Formats: sequence, structure tokens, C-alpha cells
Amino acid sequence: QVHLVESGGGLVQAGGSLGLACAGPIRIVSASTMGWYRQAPGNQRELVADITPGGTTNYADSVKGRFTISRDNAKGRVYLQMNSLKPDDTAVYYCNIRQDSVSIGWGQGTQVTVSS
Repeated sequence: QVHLVESGGGLVQAGGSLGLACAGPIRIVSASTMGWYRQAPGNQRELVADITPGGTTNYADSVKGRFTISRDNAKGRVYLQMNSLKPDDTAVYYCNIRQDSVSIGWGQGTQVTVSS
């Protein structure tokens, strides 16, 4: 399993913004699709957004227009900028790395809490 380290997250009021970052081995990250997932209590883990090595992005309908995923291959990092946050965005957010549609690693998770 590839070791990923997440940072960011925290507590914010509804309508606010937060940013998440995820770092991993540069050579592996630069060649992999990177994604952000989230899991709220009692819910299944769901895809929030992902980005291919070439920069093609994909978003869950619930976050389109509010969240932006980006990557810096030279640093082995992927980011998630979250704007216009809602209480429903409250969850533990996980960074994921996959190759050929196979998951090869997860971050430890970081809590995002949005108060109303």
C-alpha cells in the first residue's frame, strides 16, 4: 500500500471555505489517478472528486461548482479546495490513489465539520 499523508480540514461555518492537501511518493503519485472520498457517520464512503495524471477531473454532483481538485505532480501532491461549504459536507475526508482502477493506498482521513 502506498502511504499518503493528508493535511487540512477542521471546523468552518456554513458558506465558508477549507482546503485539503495530500502528499505521497512523487514518482507513484505523478503516474496515478488521485481522488478524494468522504464518509459521514452511518453512510458509505463516497467519491467526492478525482483527477487523472493528465489533469482530467471528475466530481460528484453534490460538489460540482463548489469544490476544485488539483494536483502538483512535481511535488507528489493533490489538493481539494472546498468553497460554499454546507453542513451536509461534514464528514471524514480520505485521499486515495489508484492505478488501472485498482486502489493502491489511502490517507488516514481528516475531519471536516461544517456548522450551520
